[in-house]
This record gives sequence, structure tokens and C-alpha cells, in this order.
Amino acid sequence: MNRAGTWVGALALTLMAVVASGAAEFEPDLSAEAHRYFDRVPTDRFTRRLDELEGGRVELDRSSELAFVKSLLKALGIPESSQMLVFSNTSLQLSLINPSNPRALYFNDELYLGWVPGGKIEMATIDAELGAVFYIFDVPRSGGNIRVERARRCMNCHANEDTFHVPGLAVKSVAPAAGGGSLDSFRKEISGHGVPLAERFGGWHVTGDGGMDGHLGNRMGKLFQGEITWTPLEPGKRFDWNRYPVSTSDLLPHLVHEHQVGGVNRMARAQYRVRELRASGKGTLSAVAQSAVEEDARELVRYLLFADEVPLPSAGVPGDEAFRTDFAKARVVVEGRSLKDFDLKTRLFRYRCSFLVHTPQFAGLDPEVWGRVLRGLESALASGRANPEFRYLGEDEKAAIRSILRAKVAGFVGR
Repeated sequence: MNRAGTWVGALALTLMAVVASGAAEFEPDLSAEAHRYFDRVPTDRFTRRLDELEGGRVELDRSSELAFVKSLLKALGIPESSQMLVFSNTSLQLSLINPSNPRALYFNDELYLGWVPGGKIEMATIDAELGAVFYIFDVPRSGGNIRVERARRCMNCHANEDTFHVPGLAVKSVAPAAGGGSLDSFRKEISGHGVPLAERFGGWHVTGDGGMDGHLGNRMGKLFQGEITWTPLEPGKRFDWNRYPVSTSDLLPHLVHEHQVGGVNRMARAQYRVRELRASGKGTLSAVAQSAVEEDARELVRYLLFADEVPLPSAGVPGDEAFRTDFAKARVVVEGRSLKDFDLKTRLFRYRCSFLVHTPQFAGLDPEVWGRVLRGLESALASGRANPEFRYLGEDEKAAIRSILRAKVAGFVGR
């Protein structure tokens, strides 16, 4: 073999080793022909309603800013009870955010709405092909029409290392100063239910935590001689709850939101990677490329089955009753069971397979990814099979999950 052949062979082996270790750095060019993130028209649920919203055909209450927000949440099917308040100024509207004027976030399975009193409405929607798509618009304070802008500046924080460099959702945890600025940050470059609870919630208000110790929420920091000292910040002490739709920033929505963020970002990464690999292979996937796709699918299967979920506090999580009720309204039920059934004693859900398998993002995965994920789920959930990687799933739990997936996920034939 000549020197060039030796070099090519060594490069292939190196690439395969990097893929196998999961250490490959992937930073797609969002403007490349394979992705065209900024040029393609999204097909997500919110985008499909833009004409209706801008044309005034959505019934919204314009009597006050709060009334508008409440009516918009209702129109979009986003529960008020999902409210989470963040007082660190880590957002596009950072100049308005501080402990006296927290930013509120709300979500359902597909839509994420942010609002700062006195500011604009921010929307993050999930498109199966593009990942997270961002919009921003003013709260109408007169009789004029709503004008929605696709926000490109959001990509500064929503397509970086915190989101696997693809358009995704970001959750920050910081040590906030008295004015909301950040002194330090935690849980960098990771998202999802595997993030230790002790590293979450910095800069956020958390209510209904059942006295859980050790998280970073509900406190401000002060930096002196390189050391941060903490001061408690009771939710509602520096702002009026009446300015918001509800008087909670409950722990349970925080936990569910974190799970969703991790799933959304992993699915988006898999989608972008397979598309880029196919483009570089002129429509085909090489053996090395297929190894990369397989690695993404394997990680996604582990995530969907909660393989790395951190345990809940020893006393469990009470969970705001209003959110529990609202969350259950969108249950997909098979024989009385749902992937949205809570456990809240030692883990988040009773049946450890993510309800995200019922979303358009999951259904819209590239066939190369989707097929591998389905096969991975079938293998992990197979009856009587002792898979060491998923030994935490008992036979009864696996049987319940299989029955739900067979009934509600096309192509799943687990036995």
C-alpha cells in the first residue's frame, strides 16, 4: 500500500474510533444546502397557525398584558400551571429580567412560550426537520395586528455546545448576582434527566420542592475574593405573584421540562447528523457514517428509556396538583396506562419510556435513525431478555411499555 493509501486507511480507523467513543465533535453549518435552517419554512404546530394569529383570527383578550398572555396560553393549549420563573438575565430580553421582574416560561409537549412582564412574547417550537425554531412578537397594546418575527439572534444560545450545536432548547443554571447577572454557571453542555439535581435551578425560583435540600434555586450569590456566598431569595419576596397567571414555579414542571429538553436536543442532533452524513456521501451512508448514526440512535434509546435518570429526593416530589391535572389531559392511554403516568417517589414516571415517542418530532425522525431507534427499543424491552444495560426495567414494566408502543407507535412490533 502506498503512503496515501496508508493515510486514508488510518484516517478511516481514527474516524471509526472517534464515532465509537461518542467523542466526535459535530458542528453543522445551519445554512448549508443539507439543512437550510434559515430558508426552509417550518411545518410545526405554531408556524401553521401564524397566518391565523397575525390575521386576528385567534380570539385573544387584549384588555391587559396579563390577560393577553393568559388567553394566548389557552389558545395554544399550553397550561398556565407549567409556569417556571427565572430571575437571572440569561435571555434575549436580559435587560428586563431581574429578581424583581422574573421571566416566565410555559410549555406543553411541542411548544415553549417565554414572557417578561413589560417585554415581548418569545416562542420556541419544535419542527421535526429543523429542530427548535424561534419567534418573537410584541404584546399588542392597541388595536393593531400581531406581527411575528422569526428570531435569528436566539441561535447565539440555542445552537451552541449546550444544545449539541444544533437548533435546540437551552436550560441555564447560574449563580445570579443581586441584579440578575451571572457570577458563575453550572451543568455546562449537558441537558436532560441525567443532570444532578444539585446542579440545577441556579437563577430560577422553585416552589413545591418539599423541602429538598441542595439545589441552587431560590438564592442569589455575591462574589468576594473569588468565593461566592449565597443569600436566600424567597419566591414572591421581590415581586408580586399577581402579575403572573399563577403563583407557582413548581418543581414538577421544572423536572418534566428538563426531561423534554434533553429529548428534543438529542433527536435534533441525530436528525442533523444523518442529514449531513448523507449529503457528504452524495446520498449514501458509508460504514463510518452508519456507525455515527447507530451511536446517536443508541444514545437516544437510552435516553427514551431513562437509563441515566437521577433519582428523586428520598421523600419524593409532591407535584403541583394543577400541573398534574393539566399534564394528564394529553395522556395517550392504552389499557388504562400512559407514558405520562407519574411515579414521583423514586423516579419521574411510572413507565420509563418517554412520552416524547408520541410527538411529531419523534415520528419525523429520518428513517435511518427511526428504524434503529425502534429496533433498539424492541431489543431493550423484549420479554424475558436479560439486557444488562436495561436491567432496571422489570418484566411487568417492560410489558406495559410494549403494549403502549405497539398500540401507538407505528412500526413497533416488540414481543
